[in-house]
Amino acid sequence: MAATEFIAAIELGSTEITGIAGKKNADGSIQVLAYAAEHSSDCIKKGAIYNLDKTTQSLTSVIKELEKQLQASIKKVYVGVGGQSVRSIRNTVSKQLGEETKISQALVDSLMQSNKEVPLIDQEILAVEVQEYKVGNSLLTEPVGVSTNFIEGRYLNIIGRHTLKSNIKQCFRLAGYEIADYLLSPLVTANAVLNENEIRSGCALVDLGADTTTVSVYKNKILRHLAVIPLGSSNITKDICSQQIEEEDAEQLKLHYGKACIEAADSEEEDVDQEYTVEGKYSIRASVLDDIIEARVTEIIDNVWNQIKLSTYNDKLMAGIILTGGGSNLPDIEKAFRRTTKIDKIRIARSGQIAVSGGIALREDGTQNTLVGLLAAGKDNCCKVDPHKQINMFDQQEEDKKKEELLQEQIRKAEEENKRRADEARQKLLLQQKEQQEKERAQKRLDECNKYLSEAARLKKEKSYKEALEQVDLARAMRISEKMAEIDQMEESIKADKKENKWFSRFREKMLREIWDDDSTKK
Repeated sequence: MAATEFIAAIELGSTEITGIAGKKNADGSIQVLAYAAEHSSDCIKKGAIYNLDKTTQSLTSVIKELEKQLQASIKKVYVGVGGQSVRSIRNTVSKQLGEETKISQALVDSLMQSNKEVPLIDQEILAVEVQEYKVGNSLLTEPVGVSTNFIEGRYLNIIGRHTLKSNIKQCFRLAGYEIADYLLSPLVTANAVLNENEIRSGCALVDLGADTTTVSVYKNKILRHLAVIPLGSSNITKDICSQQIEEEDAEQLKLHYGKACIEAADSEEEDVDQEYTVEGKYSIRASVLDDIIEARVTEIIDNVWNQIKLSTYNDKLMAGIILTGGGSNLPDIEKAFRRTTKIDKIRIARSGQIAVSGGIALREDGTQNTLVGLLAAGKDNCCKVDPHKQINMFDQQEEDKKKEELLQEQIRKAEEENKRRADEARQKLLLQQKEQQEKERAQKRLDECNKYLSEAARLKKEKSYKEALEQVDLARAMRISEKMAEIDQMEESIKADKKENKWFSRFREKMLREIWDDDSTKK
């Protein structure tokens, strides 16, 4: 039976573009009606769209699959916004009231508007989290109705590149669907994963994704800090590839044998010659794989811990750290976090706090929490209602014409993209050739300089000091900085030998003259 009321949401991930449609029940649970996914690694990197055409095609495929399962048309969808450029910055707006005045909602709204007008270069404010208001000497979260002559609003602005939302908008326009609203992925993930006690007591939510790791710090039910680190579990796979292993094989090695933390006892018991292999196609020494994975995990955790410290709440997280995302499935990941942060309370959230029902089972591995959060945050019915229920021939022709125009536009853009890539490849090749030529010229000059120094050394042995110094001058004229110390040393050596030889020659001549004089006298 066709669905007529539902909420639809899309998550633009670095690994997959995922779509979901469902209903919210009166008890707060969610009934999933449809689910679809398409690979996105060739069009989305670190949470940001870089290939509009491929993203549009994958997006269209996902929504069409949702419509097929729903047996209904989708008019609009809620979209998650995240990625590498998303981060939080603090801002303060104050106002001197002159005399004792009761704070109104209009005054609070004017402070918020002033905060939103803060100038940003190549960035835009995606959301604002009010921290507190300083009224006199007190800090309040609800200042309306309080009398004062001074008020200061403290805000946490969540910003991102201005192209982040514009690229999403363009893809949906090309796909022919509306955007119901842009929702910040880190915020909806927190709403889906964290419980009320954790948000109040203070916690850090760490979403370990494929290309990025998102850190959200909460205290007293308020978001205090947000940062997206451009490192994720795919970096571990790429590190394993450095051992001359294909990416798919490296991913399988990580999934089968990967461990985030190697204990000293485990290291001592491990066979030094032990090797890991999958399906007999490739193998790697166990110690090498363990070191590679542990090194990258440590780097990611160090960056996470640095962001938590930057929030200034690192010693106020009574509820500890909550891990989610695909990277949270790596064995011993909680041990690795405890080792670096010294925080004992570590919880892995492979599913959220929202109850999910329906005939479609979502993966409980931490990768679906954001998608469920987007669905839970949606409010409007996303179903496309056709008042006529039938499309006449003219409308059908018009729709086919638009689709054909859209297809041609996509083909044209794809051709332009291919041409641009070919030009970039050509420029890169020319640059490489130029660099090679420069290296060859530098090597030739170095060889020539060494030749002059070798000749100078030979002439020095033959006591041809003048000619040796001439060779040194020729070497110096090459102006090779790394050889200057050697040239100076050679010159000093030749001059020293020349001086010593000159003194010895005079002494020898004097001695011969005295002997000659003695012989003459005797005669």
